[in-house]
Amino acid sequence: MIDWKREWKVLAWGLGVFAVLFWLPVGVPRFDSAVGEALALTRWYAREHVLLCLVPAFFIAGAISCFVSQAAVMKYLGPRAPKAVAYGVASVSGTVLAVCSCTVLPLFAGIHTMGAGLGPATAFLYSGPAINVLAIVLTASVLGAKLGAARAIGAVLFAVVVGALMAVIFRRSEQQRVDAAMALPEPEGVRPLGQTAAFFVAQVAILVFANWARPEDPTGVWFAIWRAKWWLTVAAAVALGAILVRWFGLALWKAVAIAAPTAGLALALPGHPELAFTAGVVGLALVTVRASGELGEWFASSWGYAKQILPLLLGGVLVAGLLLGRPGHEGLIPSGWVESAVGGNGLAATLFASVAGALMYFATLTEVPILQGLIGAGMGPGPSLALLLAGPALSLPNMIVIASVIGWKKTSVYISLVVVMATLTGLIYGTFIA
Repeated sequence: MIDWKREWKVLAWGLGVFAVLFWLPVGVPRFDSAVGEALALTRWYAREHVLLCLVPAFFIAGAISCFVSQAAVMKYLGPRAPKAVAYGVASVSGTVLAVCSCTVLPLFAGIHTMGAGLGPATAFLYSGPAINVLAIVLTASVLGAKLGAARAIGAVLFAVVVGALMAVIFRRSEQQRVDAAMALPEPEGVRPLGQTAAFFVAQVAILVFANWARPEDPTGVWFAIWRAKWWLTVAAAVALGAILVRWFGLALWKAVAIAAPTAGLALALPGHPELAFTAGVVGLALVTVRASGELGEWFASSWGYAKQILPLLLGGVLVAGLLLGRPGHEGLIPSGWVESAVGGNGLAATLFASVAGALMYFATLTEVPILQGLIGAGMGPGPSLALLLAGPALSLPNMIVIASVIGWKKTSVYISLVVVMATLTGLIYGTFIA
């Protein structure tokens, strides 16, 4: 006899999927266009962000799990760490990491798994994509000094306040997690701090320089860094290889075997540096996947984060493209609705800007030209700031992955805090400052 107490969920899911497929509006122009936009956005994301952004982030997250002691994480980012130290480190991390709302996720998962408190971890999660020096400078130069300053101040305060509120709201569950972590024995043979720091600096440099976006102003230090970005990436990669050989036991001939095809592709196809980058990543993966000891553990941990995060991200990007399309292209939701809803400076417009920004996916720096177009269409200063504070730090793909790390309950509270605070800040700015 069928146990319907268990089988009703299977039946409900089956009927739901059948109903969706049965009434799928294939042939309706807007739906067909939205499906194309979903696939186009996912293809763009796979080409522009998976290789250069996420793959280095997965390796960094794996390194956090393998080479950063739990005691060190607990000392600086744990719930019992000095609040000024924990939130100070977490809230200004974006000045180093020029990452988007998706690239920060493996790093967040890594430090949270190693025992970072929920407050500092969520402060890091928000600040990583939000406190980006280049993005703030671009905001000030394109959209005005007042909006740029408001974004900079608001983002730092947001990171601290959101993290502190998360720690207070979930203090009981966090205390149980801290007690369990404190009971774990300290691993033996902890690597010297200088070696570990150099290892991480080289990886972070690869991530930052490989993804350095071209600034609007073709002069100055930011543009100079952009022009030299691949040379700086090469220097960081060479440093990483030397560190792996000198301190992590990688055989010299294996390092040369990785470097030779990478350099060959870079010289033969200088207009396509992503091919050389791919060769380097594949070579490192092939070497570490069969390694024993620390290098093998590093790859296994990195692969674990990739399996957990990448499918959810790509699925989220597909849904975001279906609903909202790409910049300049429409999904199921007409862009005219968004433009009309964020007009003016009232509560409804500011709240809508916060919610819309939280759902949309912004690659690093793309929020500025998108917002410039919305301002030209009548968007008020309050909704503009709200979108800048909620948009870069959240997205639909980002939410799905956060939930896989800390659960939907905590994720829902985190999203709500960001949206509410962005709305209040936008209202204050629009009413009294702008």
